[in-house]
Amino acid sequence: MNARTEPELLQTMPHPNRPDHLSNAHLDALEEETIFILREVAAAFERPTLLFSGGKDSLVMLKCAEKAFGVGRIPYPLLMIDTGHNFHEVTDFRDSRAKELEANLIVRSVEDSMKRGTVRLAHPGESRNVHQSVTLLEAIDEFRFDALIGGARRDEEKARAKERIFSHRDSFGQWQPKAQRPELWTLFNTRLQPGEHFRVFPISNWTELDVWQYIDREKIALPSLYYTHKRDVVERKGLLVPVTALTPAKDGETVESRDVRFRTVGDITCTCPVESTASTAADIVIETLAADVSERGATRMDDKTSEASMEKRKKDGYF
Repeated sequence: MNARTEPELLQTMPHPNRPDHLSNAHLDALEEETIFILREVAAAFERPTLLFSGGKDSLVMLKCAEKAFGVGRIPYPLLMIDTGHNFHEVTDFRDSRAKELEANLIVRSVEDSMKRGTVRLAHPGESRNVHQSVTLLEAIDEFRFDALIGGARRDEEKARAKERIFSHRDSFGQWQPKAQRPELWTLFNTRLQPGEHFRVFPISNWTELDVWQYIDREKIALPSLYYTHKRDVVERKGLLVPVTALTPAKDGETVESRDVRFRTVGDITCTCPVESTASTAADIVIETLAADVSERGATRMDDKTSEASMEKRKKDGYF
């Protein structure tokens, strides 16, 4: 395979000062790859599902699935693992978008795992985010899913940079970095032994900037939390922690009302906003160009500790 010249490579890379048609060519290539992978999953597996949280990455992926198959024709159900502590703006949007696409939405809850005794919190205030792995593996066993399509990207976090697009998981649902298979010339190895499954990441090669450029181009609707709004926050360990019933201010902390938005939306107990006045996707594209910290690094409390590191959680069966 011939290496591309530097001018050819530059033409495929987004840049704020380059003509729109070249930026569109870059997004077209990413979209084409994602659609190809989504169709490949439908052809190669018997019981796939698409992980759908209602967040921006899963909404981009769902837009590509809509283009790949059409409204009412997405050939696999949507699956959401709900901690019970998700932002209602996100779960409401999730439900309405699934209804618009006439897709089968399956929701499984960490709270149900707690009732079964398969999840036990160390204390009532513990974040349930890490415990999603248990509920996810229970859902895989319940529906016998053999491929789970997720919206993770390699630029999000160093452990995710190690991922293949088709990420093999063993019979315990665990990810073993050294056991992953080569992916050459878009030839994906989909062989499975009984009890094993794949996690498939069609937007692996996208960046946060690509996602926002695509959202802007395709006019993809998002939950309102992604755009600027007033919210009570406190500064804690370099993050802006939202003041809620689940994350109250501590003694001595000063509550301030600030203009913020969320770069990523997850469990309320571990997701923080960033200060921003961006009210459109185009505004966020400009902000993202200037960002020097990844979205998880800037907004996730649970990624700050080694005990809850992404790599450890992935080995335990996390997304």
